[in-house]
Amino acid sequence: MASFTVWWLVAGALVAAELLTGSFYLLMLAIGAVAGAIAAHLGASETGQIVCAALVGTAAVIACYLLRRRQARMQPAESDRSMNLDIGESVQVENWAADGTAQVRYRGAQWTVVLRPGNAPTPGTHRVAEVIGNRLLVDKL
Repeated sequence: MASFTVWWLVAGALVAAELLTGSFYLLMLAIGAVAGAIAAHLGASETGQIVCAALVGTAAVIACYLLRRRQARMQPAESDRSMNLDIGESVQVENWAADGTAQVRYRGAQWTVVLRPGNAPTPGTHRVAEVIGNRLLVDKL
């Protein structure tokens, strides 16, 4: 069997493993295996193929890790509108309890609402700023 065939089989196995596990990093390693296959097609020695696959795969994993870490710092999922469609929606608060919470009907269910610090507990329309577990953190509109 030709060495480039082995590289293509390894790349396919890594993609299949990624589909089963959901680990995006396996796709980065598959890119390294594809680089090894291309090096084999270009006539590189086995050592050259392995070095090429290792360098490209490692660089792809590091780049993926750094991008994911940078994006995770940007905004937590609890307050990210693209991750949680409740952010920015309005709720009507009739009255507040003494502990600073209220119960509202939102999307067909009862929710506990908590005011974001710095807001006065006044009845009226509030905007959902964050979802923390089963509580809505709101700002006064």
